[in-house]
Amino acid sequence: MSAELLKIAVIVGSTRKARFGPVVAGWFAEQVRQRDDMELDLVDLVEAALPYELPDFHRGEEPAPVRALAPRLAAADGFVFVTPEYNHSYPASLKNVVDWYLKEWQAKPVGFVSYGGLAGGLRAVEHLRPILSEVHAITVRDVVSFHGVWERFDTSGRPVEPQGCNAAAKTMLDQLAWWARALRTARAERPYGA
Repeated sequence: MSAELLKIAVIVGSTRKARFGPVVAGWFAEQVRQRDDMELDLVDLVEAALPYELPDFHRGEEPAPVRALAPRLAAADGFVFVTPEYNHSYPASLKNVVDWYLKEWQAKPVGFVSYGGLAGGLRAVEHLRPILSEVHAITVRDVVSFHGVWERFDTSGRPVEPQGCNAAAKTMLDQLAWWARALRTARAERPYGA
């Protein structure tokens, strides 16, 4: 792929057995694939299998799953978190992936696709913003949100009313692309934190 393409890591945040996240992430991955300025890396946290107990970082302990995911995150120019809302917030799996890494997030943009019941996952997004700010990531303003998600997709995993969510995805991805390109240029000119 061209070096000009933006590498976007779409992170499937739910790790529950009966999760709806792969349906939402599958639709969103297609939105990324349709663009001519982006290259997709779909990161499913079930497959990543990151441990939940953080090691003593002073001793340099790093489990194999953490080492395996690190280069994929480091290579990304931007991220999209596909997040459900559990008990008015984000799933532990998303906090866990943020906590395992630091420099991989720094000076990179993050967008959100949220889903859930009445709130559509928006409370999860608002709780993730300050956490990502702490690791020096930049969150984009516009969010793709599915309220009452179980009625929003048909049995083949396609949105029943695609016009609105496709337009929302384009808006968010346009913002993500702007930030990803600007920050990639800035990091190349002067490494972050230097």
